[in-house]
Amino acid sequence: MTKGIVKGIIANLVQVEVSGPVSQNEICYINLGGVKLMAEVIKVLGSTAYTQVFESTRGLRPGDTVEFTDHMLEVKLGPGMLSKNYDGLQNDLNKMQGVFLTRGEYTDPLDEDSTWEFTPIAKAGDKISGGDWLGSVPESWISHKIMVPFGFEAEYTLKSIAPKGTYKITDTIATITDPDGQDIELNMIQKWPVKIPIKSYTEKPRPFKLMETGVRTIDTLNPMVEGGTGFIPGPFGAGKTVLQHSISKNADADMIIFAACGERANEVVEMFVEFPELDDPRTGRKLMERTIIICNTSNMPVAAREASVYTAMTIAEYYRSMGLKVLLLADSTSRWAQALREMSNRMEELPGPDAFPMDLPAIVSNFYSRAGFVYLKGGATGSITFIGTVSPAGGNLKEPVTESTKKAARCFYALSQARADSKRYPAVDPIDSYSKYLEYTEVQEYLNKNVHPNWVKDVTHTKDLLLRGREAQEQINILGDDGVPLSYHDKYWKSELVDRIILQQDGFDKIDQSTPMKRQEYMLELILGICAMDFVFESYEDVMPYYIKMINICRQMNYVEFDGADFKRYEDELKNIIEERRAK
Repeated sequence: MTKGIVKGIIANLVQVEVSGPVSQNEICYINLGGVKLMAEVIKVLGSTAYTQVFESTRGLRPGDTVEFTDHMLEVKLGPGMLSKNYDGLQNDLNKMQGVFLTRGEYTDPLDEDSTWEFTPIAKAGDKISGGDWLGSVPESWISHKIMVPFGFEAEYTLKSIAPKGTYKITDTIATITDPDGQDIELNMIQKWPVKIPIKSYTEKPRPFKLMETGVRTIDTLNPMVEGGTGFIPGPFGAGKTVLQHSISKNADADMIIFAACGERANEVVEMFVEFPELDDPRTGRKLMERTIIICNTSNMPVAAREASVYTAMTIAEYYRSMGLKVLLLADSTSRWAQALREMSNRMEELPGPDAFPMDLPAIVSNFYSRAGFVYLKGGATGSITFIGTVSPAGGNLKEPVTESTKKAARCFYALSQARADSKRYPAVDPIDSYSKYLEYTEVQEYLNKNVHPNWVKDVTHTKDLLLRGREAQEQINILGDDGVPLSYHDKYWKSELVDRIILQQDGFDKIDQSTPMKRQEYMLELILGICAMDFVFESYEDVMPYYIKMINICRQMNYVEFDGADFKRYEDELKNIIEERRAK
């Protein structure tokens, strides 16, 4: 085992003089008066290893001893992770003592004393390799697959497997024989380095299935697909966290992983308090039962912030290998990028724009590429849908983190301060936002087949209506109400009809908080039908009151049961109002 001695300390960057070979991303422990501080090697120059420490380095001195472990930063994977609250190093926060975290205190992420009902899937004599399913145990309402460790890439023979029964995760549940004839005993636990993607799948095609979120401005205008990537930039107070909560509660996903990578402590506390209280509309139980939270607050060391996103992604890849649809949310990746900037500056590397690392776009792209829709060996499918938030300083969407993420993510949900200030929630700007998945032929075919034959064409037309409405509004603001033709007022209020009925949504209303695609399709067709009509007005003063009446009735339709008696009554009212001024 390689040893070393501390030579220099710059905040969380510690230079270590090593006595033997060390590797990039290798983990080491620095001895501080009997307390071992975990650190990761981020650069090696000759006999000097630069390490980033995951704890406070206060009190550390040159001459302190260092031990290298000969393995990378890794997570411990197995049954019992659901409903847990971890830090970025996968320490179980609920097992820690006291109000403040203690330096050098590391807890086991899994409970080795719990027992699980194991049911074998494979049978003796089967040819197996990394990622193949050996059996399953029920974890909450998820069927947790016990898999051959991902590092076992050769072809092995399953010599024996435990019968159906109750076991601890440390009990041997299978014995396999390697190509050299050596027997290897396996239990329910495996470890995997967080910086290396888990690739236990046969194919990773472009994603094509719509992932319903229940949020109309996303599902209708800029759809997210199962296995897709997206991000939500926006200024403070524009509703990033609330939108993520809404997506996590209503999205078509089997489980949720929420990574708080450097958020302010009060926001993280809010998440810990609110998330366990959220009801899961899919199961009727609590949402926390199918959620894992990875938490690092902004006052934790920068290295821990960086680790948290990789820990979350690796756990997501593990569950994807079981054939599950995983929704991974990160709040906020700006803090992760700031952590990269701090470590880069401490190592005196050549800075890029705004002092961020030169390779920031590559780091972000590599991370986002780990999400995706996959076909597994047995023919099953799994997916990781990744949505991150970005907190640009002052709401500047031209800063490096937003620009780098734009190159990697396929969906861009820009939160507008102006929409938030005018209480138009969700405050996603319909003009600036986009979904590149709408350009994919396979996505277009899926939407036209499963939603409506002309769905993609209708969505494009809706965006055009909103754009024309904004242009008309600008002309009205410049020239005045009576300085523009009547048609400008008509265009503007038709775009307002789309905005207030399709784009705006009440996250606190029992019905309106989540809208199924069938209802979204019906309402969009209804609104587009109205927008296609010509109405007769004597002056611009008649336009606004008329459209406000229609908007109020359509809003009431959003709050009542779809196709119910009240819904049909409001529909009849709407037809009568339309006939009042419709051009004959």
